[in-house]
Amino acid sequence: MASLKDIRARIETTKNTQQITKAMKMVSAAKLRRAQNSIVNMRPYANSLIKVIADIAVTQRIKHPLLTPPIEVKKVLLVVLSSDRGLCGGFNSNINKFVDNYIKNNSSKYETLDFIFIGKRANDFFARKKVNVINNISKLDKDISHKLASEVADKLMEYYLEGHYDEIRIVYNEFKSAIQQVVTIETILPVDLTKQTFDKQTAHNVFATDMLFEPSPEAVIDELLLKHFGIQVYRCMSESVAAEHGARMTAMENASNNAKGMINALTLTYNKLRQEKITTELIEIVSGAEALK
Repeated sequence: MASLKDIRARIETTKNTQQITKAMKMVSAAKLRRAQNSIVNMRPYANSLIKVIADIAVTQRIKHPLLTPPIEVKKVLLVVLSSDRGLCGGFNSNINKFVDNYIKNNSSKYETLDFIFIGKRANDFFARKKVNVINNISKLDKDISHKLASEVADKLMEYYLEGHYDEIRIVYNEFKSAIQQVVTIETILPVDLTKQTFDKQTAHNVFATDMLFEPSPEAVIDELLLKHFGIQVYRCMSESVAAEHGARMTAMENASNNAKGMINALTLTYNKLRQEKITTELIEIVSGAEALK
């Protein structure tokens, strides 16, 4: 059995750990608040932009390389968003398991299945799997910006337009709340407009087929698609970062609660042992006094 000194040392160590987890929770909560505000403000703009593109493309019957689905999907690029650090519960493991199952279920369907990892954890995990990695980007939570998203979006668009891939998909943790993150996979290229077009029977702001455009509808669509794709990539990155902060905040709160329970259990054990030691010493004193009589 551990001595009183050992138990005291464990109690102090656990208290120090609890202080660290509480501090990490507070930091994650502050970062989550900023990331959540960014997502809430971004979602309406991103959704409205794709609906405008859909209405112009449908009413003006515009064909665009980014809107044309492939006849057959043989080459796929998967963009996987994870984090650079741990201590965030199942945030990274859920992504890794999802992508690992995706590879097992779909690798035989495609001629090419390549990967771009944004985040160190997923890249380290799949480095042992020997998958074909095109690029790896780290420090997402520190360097996240619309500029970074635009650079990634331009590179993905270049891969697609040059015919390297038939589809480009992105896997990330979608932020629902501080305690809920959902692993999501989206096909970002080609852009799917089938689910975005307004209902022409009920919507009052659908573009008329005889509306005049300056510049041409094709030029408008081309410019809007560039904005839309950059915004969608940035939105997915922001969702992933917010989900990471939420997962870390929850994990640190659980760790603090577990540390509190451990401290209480160790304190109870310490008091019991101390009481036993005091009782033993009293018995020895009384026995010694009786022996001297």
